Amino acid sequence: MPTPLHYPCRKLAVFGLFFTLLIAPAFTHAADDKVVSLAGQWRFQMDPDDTGWDSTAPDADSRNSGALYNKDLTGKIQLPGILQAQGYGDDITLTTPWVAALGVRGWQNNPELARFTEPGDIKIPWMAQPVKHYLGVAWYQRDIDIPASWAGQRVELFLERAHWRTIAWVDGKRYPYEESLVAPHVTDLGILTPGKHRLTIRVDNRTLYRQRVDGHSVSDQLGGTWNGIAGNIELRATSPVWIDDAQVFPSVEKKSADIHVTIANDSGKAGSGMLSANGVSVPVKWDAKGGAAQITVPLGANAQTWDEFHPVLQHLTLTLKGDYADDAKPVTFGLREISFNDKALFFNGHPLNIRATHFADEFPLTGAPATDVDAWKKIIALCKSYGLNGMRFHSSTPPDAAFTAADELGFYIQAEGPFWDGFSPGSEIARRLDEETALMRKYYGNHPSFIMMSASNESGGAYGPIWAKTNYEADPRRLYATSTGNDNNLNVSGGATYASMPHTSNVTGGGGLLRSNSGGPAWAGGDYGESLRNVHIPILAHEIGQLCAYPDFDQIKEFTGYLRPGNLEIFRASAQAHGVLDRNHEFAWASGRFQTETYKLELETNLRTPGLDGFQMLDLHDYLGQGTALVGVVDALWHPKSYVTGAEFARFAGPIVPLARLGKRLFDSTETLDSDVELYNFGEGPLQNTTPYWRLVGLDGKVVAQGEWPARDFPIGKNLPLGHVSVPLANIPAPAEYRLVVGLKGTKAENDWHLWVYPPARPADPQAAGVFETNSWSAAQDYLAKGGKVLYMPPANDLVNSPPLDSVPIFWNRQMNPRESAMEGLWIDAAHPALAEFPTEAYCDLEWNDLVRNVRAINIEGAPAALKPIVSAVDDYNRNWKLAVLFEARVGPGRLLVSAIDLLNNRNPGAPQLQRSLLDYMGGAKFQPALAMTRAQADQMWSGMPADVAAPIGAPPPEIDEGPRQGGP
Repeated sequence: MPTPLHYPCRKLAVFGLFFTLLIAPAFTHAADDKVVSLAGQWRFQMDPDDTGWDSTAPDADSRNSGALYNKDLTGKIQLPGILQAQGYGDDITLTTPWVAALGVRGWQNNPELARFTEPGDIKIPWMAQPVKHYLGVAWYQRDIDIPASWAGQRVELFLERAHWRTIAWVDGKRYPYEESLVAPHVTDLGILTPGKHRLTIRVDNRTLYRQRVDGHSVSDQLGGTWNGIAGNIELRATSPVWIDDAQVFPSVEKKSADIHVTIANDSGKAGSGMLSANGVSVPVKWDAKGGAAQITVPLGANAQTWDEFHPVLQHLTLTLKGDYADDAKPVTFGLREISFNDKALFFNGHPLNIRATHFADEFPLTGAPATDVDAWKKIIALCKSYGLNGMRFHSSTPPDAAFTAADELGFYIQAEGPFWDGFSPGSEIARRLDEETALMRKYYGNHPSFIMMSASNESGGAYGPIWAKTNYEADPRRLYATSTGNDNNLNVSGGATYASMPHTSNVTGGGGLLRSNSGGPAWAGGDYGESLRNVHIPILAHEIGQLCAYPDFDQIKEFTGYLRPGNLEIFRASAQAHGVLDRNHEFAWASGRFQTETYKLELETNLRTPGLDGFQMLDLHDYLGQGTALVGVVDALWHPKSYVTGAEFARFAGPIVPLARLGKRLFDSTETLDSDVELYNFGEGPLQNTTPYWRLVGLDGKVVAQGEWPARDFPIGKNLPLGHVSVPLANIPAPAEYRLVVGLKGTKAENDWHLWVYPPARPADPQAAGVFETNSWSAAQDYLAKGGKVLYMPPANDLVNSPPLDSVPIFWNRQMNPRESAMEGLWIDAAHPALAEFPTEAYCDLEWNDLVRNVRAINIEGAPAALKPIVSAVDDYNRNWKLAVLFEARVGPGRLLVSAIDLLNNRNPGAPQLQRSLLDYMGGAKFQPALAMTRAQADQMWSGMPADVAAPIGAPPPEIDEGPRQGGP
C-alpha cells in the first residue's frame, strides 16, 4: 500500500514550472517592507484518507501529537501551483469520481470507443481531462522568518486563490478556517515574534456542500477541481489597528468619492486617530473590536469618467494614524455610475448596450485561473478586437487580475456566485451565497469594470429576488440579477435590477424568444421586441449562439499542460476511422464559415431589437466540457481560428453596426431589392454630420448599384434610421452572388449581407441535355447500363444511416443533445463546372439553407475511398460519417450524378437554378467523372448499408432536477 506521500505516480515538473510562470502573482498589496513572499518550494504531503489531524480534539490534545502540522513533511512541491499539474494525484480510470453531471456517462459501452478504455490510456469524449485527478486533503508546509522590523506588528497570511477550504497552523497553533471559491483566503495570524516559525496549511478541495456539481468553480467539466494555491502567497504586516476595507462610492455629478472604511483591531483596546486621503482628514474612533468611518474626497473639476472608451482610473492612498494604528491602503477606482430607467440601461448618464461573451474562468494549460494582469489583458484585448465590450463569468468570479486588466482596457464584467443551484430562504447554500457575495464586494467592489453581478447560472428559488434587492440597496455601484438565464417571473420582478434571459415565456403577461437557434422571421430582418412588452428592467439575451463548428485537429498539439485533449483525440481517431481525417482543414474552415454566418444572423437580430440591452454570447471561445461544445470562433486556448478574423466579426458585433432589415436573400431578377437600413451606435458618443452610404457589389468587386443618404447627426442608441435601399434587379448580371454593403463615411463602421439573384425560372429540359432524371434507382441502373447519363435523386426512405441536414449548425453538442441530425455545414467545390450556373462559395450560406433543410445526406463510406463529393456534408465530430450532397461517378458504361436534394420535387428558392446548372453541365463535354464505381458499390449507398455502420457516441444525459434546460453550460 503506497503511503500518502507517494500516492501519486510521478511528478510532471515541467507542468509545475509552467503553471507557476503562467499564474505569476499580481494582486495589489502593501509596501514591500510589509510583505514577505512565500512563493517557492514547500514541503508537502497528500492525505487522501483525511487522517492527518483529529478535528474533534483541541490542537494541544495528545490525540493530535502526531498530526501532520506537528511534523516536518518530507514531500516537495512548488507554490504557487496545483498538485495535479505537478504529477500528484490519481491516474484517470473508468471509475474516477468526476465532479460533473452534465454530459454522457454511457460512452464506455460504445464499441467504437473501446480502444480508449484501456488502463493508462483512458480518454473521455465528454470533456478534456486533467493529467491527474484528486479530491481530498493535502498539506503544505514551510518555515517562515518574521523580520525583526515586524516586532509588535500584526501579521496576516494571504492566499490569493485556493480550492476551497484552508486551515493554517503556526507552530502548532490552529487558526479559524477560511473558505471561498471567489476571493483570497486571508488568515489573521496576530502578532508573531520575530524569527523562524513553522507554517502548515491544510487544503481541502472536496465538495463541501450538497449542491449541483456542475458549477464551474468546482466542476471537472473545465478542470475546476484542482487542489493547491494560486497567485500571491504572502505574509503581510500591519499595525495592530489597521484599515481592513475601503469601498469607494464615486459621484459623477459631484466629481467626488465617498469612501466607506472598515477599521479592524487586534490590540484589544479602544482608541482614536485620524483617517486621511488626498489632503482630506477626518477624526475616527474604534472600540476593542474595530470600527467604521466615512470620508468624502473631492476628485477635482477636471476628473475624467471611466468607460470602455476612456478607461481613466483614479488613485488614492488612505492613511490611518492613531492609537496602535499606523497603516496605509492604496485604492484604485473609476469615476463612473451605472443606472437604468425601465428597460433602458445607462452608464454615466449615456445609453449602454452590452456585447459580452461567456467565460468560466477555465485555463486548460494551468488548471487554476491566471492571476497576472498581462494574461488577462491578452484575453480581453482579443475579445475587444472581435467587437465585444464585456464578459460574463458563469458560476464563477475571476481573480483580481481580471478586473484590473478590464479596468485598464475598458471592459465590462459580470461575475456570478460560485454555486450553480437553487436558493431557498434560510438554506445552507443561500447562506454560503451571502458569504461569497460579501467577499466579492469587498475584494472587487472598487473595480469600475465590475458592473453586474448574478447570484448564479440558470437557478431558481425565492431567495434570488431578496438577494438582488438587498445587495443593490447596500451597494448600487452595479446591477444585480437573481439568476443568469432563468425565465421565471421572479427574474424580472421583486428585486432584480437587470436580467439575462433566453425568453420571456414565463413572465407574467406572456412573452417569447430573446434568442433563436433555428432562425425564423426574427433572423429575416425582424427582431425580438414583442418579447419585451411586459418587462420593465434592463434585459440581456442569455447564452445566444451555442452553435458548433468542426474542430481543426492541429490544435491538439497546443495542449501542453494541465488538461489533456482526450476528447479531441477521440474525435480525430473517429475521423480517421471513417475516412474523413484528410478533409480536416477543409471541414474546419467550411463549417466555421457556416457557424460565422449563423452567428451573424443571431447577433444582428439582437442589435436590431428595440429595448434589448445586449447579449451574453456562448461563446467566443470553445468549451471543452459537457460533451465538448466547439461553439467558439476562437479555440479553447483563445487562439483565433482560420475562418474568421476579429475585424470581420466586429463588423456585426462591434460598437457601431449598420443593420439591414432584409426579409429575403434570394431574388428573381424580375424583383426589386428593398430594405430599410438602420444604425446601432454605441460608440464613444454621438456621430456628427455623418454620411451613410450603400452599394451593391459582385464577388468580383464590381459595383452594380450605389447611393448615399443625407449627412446628419446620430445619437447613441439603436434603431436609428439610415435610409431605404431599393434596387431593381433586372439590369444586373444573373445568376450571381452580391453583397449589399452599408457604411458610414469617415468611420470604420461598415457591414454587408450576401444575397443571390437568379434569372427567372424556366422549365428544365433534361431530354435536350441527354440526361435521364429520376428518383428510381432501378430505372437509373437500366439507363446507366446503356451508357446513359443519369441525374439520380434517391428517395429519403432508401437512405440508411444518412442523417438529415439542417439550416443551422448543431446546438451545443450531440452528446448532450442526441439527435440524428448533426449538421455542421457543407464543403463545396465552388469551382466545379457542375456549379458554374449556381453561384456559391465553398461553404454553406443562405443560398443552400432551404435546399438542404431536412434533406438526407448520402452516407458514402461504402464507396471507393477516392470519391470526393462536389458538395460534402460536414458531420458532427462525435460521429464523422462520410457524407455527400452532390457527387459524380462512372458506373459501368454510364455516367452518374447523384443529388441528395430532390430537384424534381423541390419548391425552394434556388432549386430551379441548381437543377439548370447540373443539367447544363451534364449535357456538355465537361461531364467526365474521373471515379469509377461498381454497381454493387452504388447499390449499397441507398439500399443495403448495414444499420450498425457507426454508432453515435454516448447516450442521452441524465435527468436534471433543477428545471428545464435553457441550453448551454
